[in-house]
Amino acid sequence: MVIPPESLVLSSGAGGTLQQQIRMAVAEAILSGRFRTGDRMPSSRGLARHLGISRITVTLAYADLVAQDWLAAHGRSGYFISEGAPRQPGLAAAARGPEAVDYAALTGRRFSAVVALTKPPDWRSHPYPFLYGQADASLFDHQNWRLCALRALGKRDFGALADDWQERDDPALIDYIRRHILPRRGIAARGAEVLVTLGAQNGLWLAATVLLGPGRRAVLENPVYPGLRAILQQSAAEVRAVDVDADGLPPEALPAGVDVVFAAPSHHSPTNATMPLARRRALLEAAAAQGFVVVEDDYEFEMSYLAPASPSLKSLDTEGRVIHAGSFSKSLFPGLRLGWLVGPESFIAEARALRVAVLRHPPGHLQRTAAYFLSLGHYEAQVARMKQAFRRRRQVMAEAIAAAGLEIAAAGGFGGSSFWMRGPAGTDTAALAARLRQRGVLIEPGRAFFDPARGPDNYYRLAYSSIPAARIAEGIAIIAAEIGPPDSRPLRARSSLSAPG
Repeated sequence: MVIPPESLVLSSGAGGTLQQQIRMAVAEAILSGRFRTGDRMPSSRGLARHLGISRITVTLAYADLVAQDWLAAHGRSGYFISEGAPRQPGLAAAARGPEAVDYAALTGRRFSAVVALTKPPDWRSHPYPFLYGQADASLFDHQNWRLCALRALGKRDFGALADDWQERDDPALIDYIRRHILPRRGIAARGAEVLVTLGAQNGLWLAATVLLGPGRRAVLENPVYPGLRAILQQSAAEVRAVDVDADGLPPEALPAGVDVVFAAPSHHSPTNATMPLARRRALLEAAAAQGFVVVEDDYEFEMSYLAPASPSLKSLDTEGRVIHAGSFSKSLFPGLRLGWLVGPESFIAEARALRVAVLRHPPGHLQRTAAYFLSLGHYEAQVARMKQAFRRRRQVMAEAIAAAGLEIAAAGGFGGSSFWMRGPAGTDTAALAARLRQRGVLIEPGRAFFDPARGPDNYYRLAYSSIPAARIAEGIAIIAAEIGPPDSRPLRARSSLSAPG
């Protein structure tokens, strides 16, 4: 059978080059059974005319398909579907009837029922995305990341790409983290005291799973990153939420008998508070006196551009009571999913064994690509570029917020990439967010950050990590207009930096 050119259509939404799209279309046609072994492909001239592209593009695509044994070239007779082309098994699917298992009842919805932050999949199409933690393509070094990724795909690094590392991590990445990333936080660590994770949340989950269980007591901050609350709710431990103030978690408010305290001393989420050095020492003294461990979430250390970064809690730890969790999600991009845990060797050994049981190790190609990007100096340049942009955006946003008469609940004094906002009493920021979305403005309602039993509804977060400076003022004006004129709001201080009690 001769396949007519009209049988091949390139999807307008398909990615890649024209050659890649032709290869994809032919492979899909073979796997679906439309093209069969021995069928003759359209001539390169005829297919090029049908698709409106150059003949050489089709010829090169056919050559690639021959090299991969999808097609066979028979001299002047043309190209045919190869005998060795992959085929689908062609098993018949069973007819689907009504589901006989009530999985909601079986699972108790232990995981899906947890309140979490959500972001619209199409958030980039909104002109005013005040969303936290998303990457700005204009600030990222695409070219050098691509070159590092290609280098990591080379034959020299094939082992890093293809091998099962089992419990190990890429030594090149571990070495850079130990010699460059951790010392900036004041931390000295041996290789056996560092574990690569799939981002900070995976690190927090590993720490919580290793350290907690039935009969254990944990403390988290209130408000707090919702992902951490979800992790602790699944730990079977007793969990207490302790209110933060303008300086973060107060050690004197910790309950007795606690086993593990989760805290973000360098940059509290979402209030941006930085714990003073004296309070950090007091927290460590309380840990020593009461016998508990502190898990330090240091997720945005690199974004200290208003004031020098304070020493991490781990750097002050002399008894091995602090487990330090860090991440490249904010300084590179969240989709990378690479972070680290630092702790005593005995703890890291347990966390490593748990990681092996769940996912073996983070992808080797990602680890090696990141190692090249860091070691070649691209990471430092990336961080410097982000700091400069964030400083400018923060200034523009602060001025726009003041001009609009909105209230900053907590701003933080070290930098970061967001403001923690408080709406007028009685404001439902979830409803506000829904209305603003219709106007192209995306904000994060604050309810998910609070203890579910006692959280207010009038807080929200505005981030400037993924919105250009030129759009900030207009977006803030839309928010202010939706909330209402300042004269209609309850009288209260409009620059309070205290976190809710």
